[in-house]
Amino acid sequence: MNQLARVEVKHSTCPHDCPSACALDIEVIDNSTIGRVRGSKLQSYTAGVVCAKVGRYAERIHHTDRLVHPLRRTGPKGSGQFAQISWNEALDEIAGRFNAAEREFGPQSVWPYYYAGTMGLVMRHGISRLAHVKKYSRFYSTICSSIARVGFAIGTGKVAGVDPREMGVSDLIVIWGTNPVNTQVNVMTHASRARKERGARIAVVDVYNNDTMKQADIKIILRPGTDGAFACAVMHVLFRDGYADRDYLAGYTDCPDELEAHLATRTPEWASATSGVPVEDIEAFARAVGQTKRSFFRLGYGFTRSRNGAAQMHAALCIPAVTGAWQYQGGGAFFNNSAIWKFNESLIEGHDAIDHTTRVLDQSKIGRILTGDAEALMGGGPVKAMLIQNTNPMTVAPEQTLVRQGFAREDLFMAVHEQFMTETAQMADIVLPATMFMEHDDLYYGGGHQHISVGAKLIEPPGECRSNHEVLRGLARRLNVVHPGFEMSPRELIDATLKKSGHGDIEALEADLWRDIQPDFRTSHYLDGFAHADGKFHFKADWAHPPIGNAGLMGAWQAMPSLPDHWTIIEEADEAHPFRLATSPSRSFLNTSFNETPSSIAREGAPSVMIHPADAVSLGIANGDAVTLGNTRGETTLTAKLFDGLRRGVLIAESVHPNRAHIGGRGINTLTGAGAVAPIGGAAFHDNKVWVKKAAPSALSNS
Repeated sequence: MNQLARVEVKHSTCPHDCPSACALDIEVIDNSTIGRVRGSKLQSYTAGVVCAKVGRYAERIHHTDRLVHPLRRTGPKGSGQFAQISWNEALDEIAGRFNAAEREFGPQSVWPYYYAGTMGLVMRHGISRLAHVKKYSRFYSTICSSIARVGFAIGTGKVAGVDPREMGVSDLIVIWGTNPVNTQVNVMTHASRARKERGARIAVVDVYNNDTMKQADIKIILRPGTDGAFACAVMHVLFRDGYADRDYLAGYTDCPDELEAHLATRTPEWASATSGVPVEDIEAFARAVGQTKRSFFRLGYGFTRSRNGAAQMHAALCIPAVTGAWQYQGGGAFFNNSAIWKFNESLIEGHDAIDHTTRVLDQSKIGRILTGDAEALMGGGPVKAMLIQNTNPMTVAPEQTLVRQGFAREDLFMAVHEQFMTETAQMADIVLPATMFMEHDDLYYGGGHQHISVGAKLIEPPGECRSNHEVLRGLARRLNVVHPGFEMSPRELIDATLKKSGHGDIEALEADLWRDIQPDFRTSHYLDGFAHADGKFHFKADWAHPPIGNAGLMGAWQAMPSLPDHWTIIEEADEAHPFRLATSPSRSFLNTSFNETPSSIAREGAPSVMIHPADAVSLGIANGDAVTLGNTRGETTLTAKLFDGLRRGVLIAESVHPNRAHIGGRGINTLTGAGAVAPIGGAAFHDNKVWVKKAAPSALSNS
């Protein structure tokens, strides 16, 4: 008689690049198999809800296309021709090529490159330890959050805000510059609770009528890069109509009188001409905020991925300071809680081995770096060898034309440690098979909430997959690298990191499942003063002295407005490029994670671009036509989707599809630039001027 397998529910944390870091209940069927994945009700932020793509995680972890053996390239770069080799052969070759590059060109010719394919501290940041001990070129993370973080901290003094669960007790939740239905579903869990239990309203500020805005009571659709103008006009109305809390302003902010005088000319009419938002909508939004003390501003990353992004974040953040919303439960602002974790990652990252004379290379400028741009190389020699973990720059990095050229170099040795044969892995000399989060131990935090957790290994990996930490240990032995971090297991690293950080030991955190470390109400609401030395919220931004870590001032930081304003540095449309393009995140992909799962591919379909019907008519474009978008950086061809939920002259391309999914094989990031965004760097993914036209027959025949 057949016995049914005993399914055990175990706990973990989603590791993907999303602020929700959801608490998960996972059905473990046997030593190598999982079943359903659900959001855990035991953690108060996740509250039992998880996005559909993670709910289907068995489809990904047990995918037949997973890499399971080390591979060596046998054909031309990008040909997809590989032969299976042993782990010893693979690691010996990587170490040998790294040593050869170091002998001929110096240690800085080797550049370990990574990002947020996992947010676990051990598996994400351990690669920095190798770079630091070996004096390889260091890595500056700019592709995601640097712009947003500095824009928030310049006002509050640090990156931390109101308990995000307070959205559930708010009377007005303002979701600005983020599409949480697609990207962080738990925001909607708490906002919807407030609507159901309190009759709260949801307001959404974004560049198109996305899935979040479709659920909103108040909808503000503006042109990309004009959020600062809209925010200034809102504050103009708040001062003009008596909604500014003058007692709060006097006690908690730096220069309210100067701000009010500055805003006198930032009228709704002025902002409407810039942003495209009708005057009456600006006035109505301002009244809603002014009349609702418990207004919660949930600020996102999206509207900061612009050349004026840091100034835009700061301008939006200033609104609840004008109304004094920070004083009330359910009021104030939240973006990210990175300042509350206080993790000491010195063992994980090898801080004791950092040589500050070693150059720091900008992640976003990988195309320029690999094609020999002297400025991007910081005046140093070429990059000759790389190890890439947790990221797919051949698809996600800006300036894809340069990225392709760089990766095609025959003199560049590249090892890629991956879960699937991504477009980056296809360009590698050595491909190594990587574990997924249920197949190793790691330490997690929730950027969008307040919990820390241990994600324990739940099942064995398939084939010969190894974790990032195992790969780094194997290379360290072959490179004669000595550091305590390479001698420790992941659990030992987690335990030591927790103890160094004042969070107890690993057993205590595992017993807690997900530990809530949200500061108390007064601290979270800055009622005893903001984190600047003077204790004030700063309307006047000191961009020359950002209160967060960085690799130096970059971009046109001297030209940044000190008071909230519309900074006109964005890539404005012109006669040759009459459209503004934003590349927004999709619902079923997460950057390029889940690009391989059949259900996500089926939901997202082929790459497309939203265009206003009136614009389409003027160009002779019909729904479903193949269209080519272009600018000085290159061209990409995809399908037109007529959509009236955006301003004329604006284009929206959701999802980072693989380049090969585009007609002609050139992806959307062919059009994005890599110039550093002021004041501390970043990539302006949603700030592109382009032209658009029906695709030429030659483009279709070459697809």
